[in-house]
Amino acid sequence: MAAPRCPFPILLLLALLALSAPALPRADGAEEARKTYIFRVEHRAKPSVFPTHAHWYASAAFASSPQAAPLQPLHVYGTVFHGFSASVPPSRAAELRRHPAVLAAFEDLARPLHTTRSPQFMGLRARLGLWSLADYGSDVIVGVLDTGVWPERRSLSDRNLPPIPARWRGGCDAGPGFPASSCNRKLVGARFFSQGHAAHYGASAVASNGSVEFMSPRDADGHGTHTATTAAGSVAYEASMEGYASGVAKGVAPKARVAAYKVCWKGAGCMDSDILAGFDRAVADGVDVISVSIGGGSGVTAPFYLDPIAIGAYGAVSRGVFVATSAGNEGPTSMSVTNVAPWLATVGAGTIDRNFPAEIVLGDGRRLSGVSLYSGKPLTNASLPLYYPGRTGGLSASLCMENSIDPSLIKGKIVVCDRGSSPRVAKGMVVKEAGGAAMVLTNGEANGEGLVGDAHVLPACAVGEKEGDTLKAYAANASNPTATISFEGTVVGVKPAPVVASFSARGPNGLVPEILKPDFIAPGVNILAAWTGATGPTGLEADTRRTEFNILSGTSMACPHASGAAALLRSAHPGWSPAAIRSAMMTTAVVTDNRGGPVGDEAEPGRAATPFDYGAGHITLGKALDPGLVYDAGEEDYVAFMCSIGYEPNEIEVVTHKPVSCPAAAAAGSDLNYPSISVVLRGGNQSRTVTRTATNVGAPASATYTARVQMAAGSGVSVSVKPERLVFSPGARKQSFAVTVAAAPSAPPAAAPVHGYLAWSDGGGGHEVRSPIVVTWLQPM
Repeated sequence: MAAPRCPFPILLLLALLALSAPALPRADGAEEARKTYIFRVEHRAKPSVFPTHAHWYASAAFASSPQAAPLQPLHVYGTVFHGFSASVPPSRAAELRRHPAVLAAFEDLARPLHTTRSPQFMGLRARLGLWSLADYGSDVIVGVLDTGVWPERRSLSDRNLPPIPARWRGGCDAGPGFPASSCNRKLVGARFFSQGHAAHYGASAVASNGSVEFMSPRDADGHGTHTATTAAGSVAYEASMEGYASGVAKGVAPKARVAAYKVCWKGAGCMDSDILAGFDRAVADGVDVISVSIGGGSGVTAPFYLDPIAIGAYGAVSRGVFVATSAGNEGPTSMSVTNVAPWLATVGAGTIDRNFPAEIVLGDGRRLSGVSLYSGKPLTNASLPLYYPGRTGGLSASLCMENSIDPSLIKGKIVVCDRGSSPRVAKGMVVKEAGGAAMVLTNGEANGEGLVGDAHVLPACAVGEKEGDTLKAYAANASNPTATISFEGTVVGVKPAPVVASFSARGPNGLVPEILKPDFIAPGVNILAAWTGATGPTGLEADTRRTEFNILSGTSMACPHASGAAALLRSAHPGWSPAAIRSAMMTTAVVTDNRGGPVGDEAEPGRAATPFDYGAGHITLGKALDPGLVYDAGEEDYVAFMCSIGYEPNEIEVVTHKPVSCPAAAAAGSDLNYPSISVVLRGGNQSRTVTRTATNVGAPASATYTARVQMAAGSGVSVSVKPERLVFSPGARKQSFAVTVAAAPSAPPAAAPVHGYLAWSDGGGGHEVRSPIVVTWLQPM
């Protein structure tokens, strides 16, 4: 039976009471503003007189002092985390930190969302391989922590689906525009969490920006519907986004069930306290996979015991739930990857072999290539005046910011706008409202040549940095610059693909360099999936169009591809742990494109990407079904890892929810049984040995694997493996080995990272188990 759940009106009332409670006076006479904090509590310390932890937290017995008013918790956590969140003045939070049962407290923070053909691009084929064997994931439940869901979409139809798995314990939270009947055999659960949001922004903030929002699981933003149906959307025929990407839309695991947990609110992001509540409820409900396209921004390096996503995910993984997270969209900046805990699958974004080209023809006959999802009326004139506001109007005008452009200068013209500072589609709206006829959006150095399509509100397309420079030079130097734009629809079979998306966040791991992140990349550029009915495809309030599907780009789109892949693998191999599933996807990932060359980097055309860009490579599910060997890990391994990186036992307990002890001589972080190998050489130490244990999950049980190592030529780094052969049998399915990395004495401590790989092959058995190797040098602190 599901645990009793406090009705939302009561929880909302508690939140409102907390917000309306008087602020406490300070010694200087001023009043302290309240903030929301998350408190990790030693749950075993609850006095037996209290029937539940919620009663204890709200009692005078838990108050920080005899004079303090009882707490009014916003969320009470009891599955992946033990404790509560509450809105209190900082001085009260400091007092609660000294409570003998409080293990940790951290401030509630807002986190951003990481914003047809892609399953086939990952190697899935109808009625063959993983789709066939796993029955398209029909016995697996994917929990999606996001902005909710639009339940009427065909991609959430339960037609021809069998009954809901009997083990499911979830339910549907009814609310405005979302009756309990909105759930079905496909959308098996839907819940929403707004208490942290209300405490942070105010109880009336849900609609304070003038946009439509629903105090229910209904998705007003679109992001949640898109990610949920990317992972597990039902088959929908004659799908397209206003004619683009037309065909049959389906998720990676099209028969898997969806449970939506609305923890993010339109225009306001996602509060940590609500995210943690979503994790807590999803695991209690019985999901098998959790998809989280949420994270910190570039350079976020909070330790795991202060990171609610890492904490919630650990609680889920320790109960056998696979968790996929997005790597972030701060690429191509180095060390920008987020969600770096080793128990997570961290997913970067790559392109697929489909594009939406547009062409700009200049008045002098030159042709520039771009992309666009514009679907309105084409430009009626063969040639229009071309104007770049940045030439005379300053930075704000060059970026086409609101109220920055003189309408008299752009009326009837094609306007060139620089990318940055405001949403790409918002620039088009500025140009349109000022009387411009069309827009070309140009990349700068930060975006390089990486392009994504947008469903612009006027004829518009995007071009890379080089094409943009050409366009602006022509606009500045020609006596009468003119141009036109043609839109060429959908093109498939594009080469090269995949390419690492320019926006995809990159390594190295800024928190723990011994763990290579991201783990792999998946399709994340121009992905078609279902969309909300509450807003247009641009998400702008002034966009009155409505579409059943939308095309988006981001690591937010890559993450649910991995979630759907995990659902298929869980269905095909129900005994596999989350670590084994991630290992299967990593060791079978590909690092070559559809031309047979190395996977490239969209930010620098012509440059081969590295493991810091794509981790182990691009997911290919045709191989992940039968990886041969996996690198498994569980709670003991993760505890030993946290000990190895210097965390104290009380800090580790915040993550594990149980007491731990660290050995006097802890192993190194790089010894975690991870499918990738990241070796950090510090100071004058030019050699390091790491260990791994491989488990044979292939057939037959008796098999011999031989090691093959390749490092970059001329790197001065050598790698040896002992033993060089692993012999497996029915009685010996696990074998350990050591990898020694040695740098030449001449290699300087500040040398550039060196990349290579280790592959175990069983010869005629058809298995090649590939692990990237990265060697970096760090100066001692």
